[in-house]
Amino acid sequence: MAVSAVSMPVAVANGGVRPTAPRRHSARGAIGRATAFKGDAVTVHARRVSAPTTRRAATAAVDGKSLAAVVDDNCNSELDNFTRVSVLAEALPYLQRFAGQTVVVKYGGAAMVDEGLKDRVIRDLVLLSTVGIRPILVHGGGPEINQWLTKVGIEPKFKNGLRVTDAATMEIVEMVLVGKVNKSLVSLINVAGGRAVGICGKDGNTLRGRVRDAELGFVGDVSSVDTSLLKQLVDTGHIPVLATVAMDDSGQALNVNADTAAGEIAASIGAAKLILMTDVPGVCTDKDDPSSLIRELTISETRSMVTDGFIAGGMIPKVECCVKSIAQGVCSAHIIDGRAPHSLLLEILTDEGAGTMITG
Repeated sequence: MAVSAVSMPVAVANGGVRPTAPRRHSARGAIGRATAFKGDAVTVHARRVSAPTTRRAATAAVDGKSLAAVVDDNCNSELDNFTRVSVLAEALPYLQRFAGQTVVVKYGGAAMVDEGLKDRVIRDLVLLSTVGIRPILVHGGGPEINQWLTKVGIEPKFKNGLRVTDAATMEIVEMVLVGKVNKSLVSLINVAGGRAVGICGKDGNTLRGRVRDAELGFVGDVSSVDTSLLKQLVDTGHIPVLATVAMDDSGQALNVNADTAAGEIAASIGAAKLILMTDVPGVCTDKDDPSSLIRELTISETRSMVTDGFIAGGMIPKVECCVKSIAQGVCSAHIIDGRAPHSLLLEILTDEGAGTMITG
């Protein structure tokens, strides 16, 4: 069944109406979209091209509700049997599409600190692995590093948002990320029924790096990625859990930004998706207003938003990471709110998604 083209302009200008355009391409159909940036205004146009009869529309109702609404409304209550099978039926095209595909997930923020959120994320990750998607979990551990630095009497220091990492700090960073946070995540995944293997960038020469700036100490940029160990693990049904400690050519440990490391790994392994879990809904025209979330952006639109000041602060390195990974071959990159229930599943298995998707 062909769906007629519609154009829905939604303007955002100095606190005006926020973007509510339909979400991205469907599993087998497509949604074309263009965003114009002029001055302080953002105009979003959405057009549904077509969808075959074998695929229900992205907003198809389950008892009058979309899949996203069903998951949200029932996350704390028991689903009845009909709703269970309806949810699975709507997810089927996505399960088919991404079966055997690699998805790199960068895990951090509040979802890594709050035990309830952590449990949901871990179970969602195991579910994806169980249905044939091949997740790779890349993690940082900023809050826990700060706690341990304080315990040993080292004051955490930052410069331009980056941790100043002297020799003593690097020792704590490696100990906490590799020895504590990583193995804790591995245990949680395995208890939930997955088959996780914890590694860091040093293992198998997965991440080689170089010092970014002498004033920052042992903070590194990724210089090369070897995906052979990661491929062996996902090929045998394991979930790699990678702590972002790299090493330079002399073997010195380097503290690498987790977003950057995830992007480089996604590009090198040919991932279908890169997903950054954060503490914000995604890219918003007003960072203090979640309703101003922009559901989909192209690379050119993203760059325009940075130039025009719509994307600023800590969101800039995240979108730059996404843009770089897409330019290197990743199909799509996503910035989602890890605090939202089941945001990982909603982003991968529904047409509406849960955050902002950036494509080429």
